[in-house]
Amino acid sequence: MAEVEIYTKSYCPYCHRAKELLQIKGVDFTEYDVTDDPEKEREMRERSGRKTVPEIFIAGRLVGGCSELFESDEQGDLDELLGLGAGRSKPRD
Repeated sequence: MAEVEIYTKSYCPYCHRAKELLQIKGVDFTEYDVTDDPEKEREMRERSGRKTVPEIFIAGRLVGGCSELFESDEQGDLDELLGLGAGRSKPRD
């Protein structure tokens, strides 16, 4: 399974949605909460070139934010990026 990293802020609803999708998929991820961590936030901005959260990396590659993560899932690409076999993800309600 691919390494997943996600930069978040505690009050961000999009961060919560993105983490929920990863949890539904059964994917472990490393979360960097940048709410009160300016150094981590600077690192996020340098890695992603973006200022918003969440910023999601899979296998070191920037996927983007919440909307890009869900879009990748809807297009059927997310499971492959995550290294999941067919049938691993659970259907959404």
